[in-house]
Amino acid sequence: MAYIKNLFDRNFLEYASYVIKDRAIPDLEDGLKPVQRRILHTLFEMDDGKFHKVANVSGQCMKYHPHGEASINPALVGIANKDLFIDRQGNFGNLFTGDDASAPRYIECRITPLAKDIFYNPKLTTWVDSYDGRNKEPLLFPAKIPVVLVMGVEGIAVGMSTKILPHNTIEVLEAEIACLTGKKFDLYPDFPTGGYVDVSEYEGGNGKVLVRAKLDTSDPKSIIIKELPFGSTTESIMNSIDAAARNGRIKILGINDFTTDKVEIEIKLARGVYAQETIDALFAFTECEQSISVNLLVIKNGLPSVMTVSEIIKYHAKQLVKILTKELELEKKELQDKLHLRTLERIFIEERIYKGIEKMKTAKGVQEAVIAGFKPFLKEIGPRGVSDDDVEHLLRIPIRRISLYDINKARDEMEQINARIKEIIAHLKNIVGYSVSYLKGIITKIKNNEEIGRGERKTVVGEFEKVIAKEVVKRDVDLKYDIKTGYLGTNVSGAKIAEVSPFDRILAIRKNGMYTVMDLSEKAFIGADAWFIGAADKDILSKTIFTIIYKEPGSGFPCIKRCVIEGWIMNKDYFLVPDGAEVLHIDIRPKFVFTAKYKPKPRLKVLTENFKAQDYNVRGLKAGGIRLASKEVASVEAREA
Repeated sequence: MAYIKNLFDRNFLEYASYVIKDRAIPDLEDGLKPVQRRILHTLFEMDDGKFHKVANVSGQCMKYHPHGEASINPALVGIANKDLFIDRQGNFGNLFTGDDASAPRYIECRITPLAKDIFYNPKLTTWVDSYDGRNKEPLLFPAKIPVVLVMGVEGIAVGMSTKILPHNTIEVLEAEIACLTGKKFDLYPDFPTGGYVDVSEYEGGNGKVLVRAKLDTSDPKSIIIKELPFGSTTESIMNSIDAAARNGRIKILGINDFTTDKVEIEIKLARGVYAQETIDALFAFTECEQSISVNLLVIKNGLPSVMTVSEIIKYHAKQLVKILTKELELEKKELQDKLHLRTLERIFIEERIYKGIEKMKTAKGVQEAVIAGFKPFLKEIGPRGVSDDDVEHLLRIPIRRISLYDINKARDEMEQINARIKEIIAHLKNIVGYSVSYLKGIITKIKNNEEIGRGERKTVVGEFEKVIAKEVVKRDVDLKYDIKTGYLGTNVSGAKIAEVSPFDRILAIRKNGMYTVMDLSEKAFIGADAWFIGAADKDILSKTIFTIIYKEPGSGFPCIKRCVIEGWIMNKDYFLVPDGAEVLHIDIRPKFVFTAKYKPKPRLKVLTENFKAQDYNVRGLKAGGIRLASKEVASVEAREA
């Protein structure tokens, strides 16, 4: 059994680690889940400037992703609908209505230039074997911007989850520029569906936001929904409005959806109902307002890590500097190698060194003749000299190229190479400024091409309080109590005792001092001895002082207890007085006077005594009462103070 337990424990840990790192949680470095990374890698491999059938892309991607097209196709459509890294052609679904994309064989896609600029650099990418060992795939892309903030992501793993909201691409890049230049920045979510967002509790990506639809109330008899809150579709928001109407929360005549490439949902209001008085009800009872909890969890250095938006911006600002430094150094090295070879080629052809190999009969003699021919020009060649590989390169130059060699053209090319090397050296000396210029260049590309990125902000940032449903609904439901049968509810043939709302809970205190809190119902039995019935509103009850005057068990002496009812468990019975006590009076007035009448007894001269309720302190619910007198009480009469 111990072996089996250890086996299960080990396998579970391995599975949990796999789901967290290789399925559900994005990596901080490139902001992608493995399936997304494999899709982009496949598109980079297939890229020829033309569109490809999504079905073909999925088929190619299965070389790297072992979970089949059931996970590849939705992920590809999701990336494409971000309008950042994949160009679309065909029906990729509707973000507003929630309609699905067409079958993969009918739609086409290709990688965007922006994706190449941000992700693609095979020489700086770490490669690993694919799951079957037949191919190589990127471990991580060297991403130049914080993709995880731009795209947003949601994922559920074993024991943890992530929900990162999308941010405006330009604002993310501007925040990164501000970070590089030592300036302060604020970054808040921006949703493709528009609407409004309250970020007062965003807490850097680990709190919550309140999102609202954009409503047009210019016509007092109708409301037009122009933009959706994040996470909703036209279908889901209409269903929520229909449900609210059926439950009597809002009064409408009908609802029509005219959405095309822009959202337009028309709500026609009932007679006598106007737009301004219906707005709060829409926010309270429908998806027009929602609270979204967020959790910025990413894989950082191979481990799950909760970060903030500002921490991610700072991390990627440093990463951008490192990546651009590596790219510049790599380009400088390649240009220096190219310049070295061009110098050798020029000398080899211009000084006719190749003539010296005509008399040589062995490969070694040929090599030695070439090296000997370069000896007078070693100062011009530089410290690298002439290697065996250089000789091999020179010997592979075709005769046609030698005969058509243009010295002036070669010198111009070398001058251009030298100029570029000097430019790179200058960039490396001011790498932060170069990084800022790079980001500004990306911003310019996005602004000049409306098909790339989101461009201008779509969601308006503001502050607004969440509409509480019970505060919006009117207390217009009659609560009745039939003292003869002991039934309480909205469908009882008894006396009306209060007006309540469907969200109210009801407090009932019986004559024996027992109280219960219950949901409002059409008909519920509470007994014929109810002393107090009212709405169980914690805000009101916390300020309401209950005064209970009762007979002490056994002795019959009068006691008073003043308390506040602040908490309860639904449908559970509680006692305000000791077991066996007889309640004489219950009152909720803060000040009143009452008269205790005592039972006549020999040598008892004073049979009545007056008391002021406010003279006694408010005590806890579990505290005992205070004895008023050591005389057996018969009854109590209360009156205004």
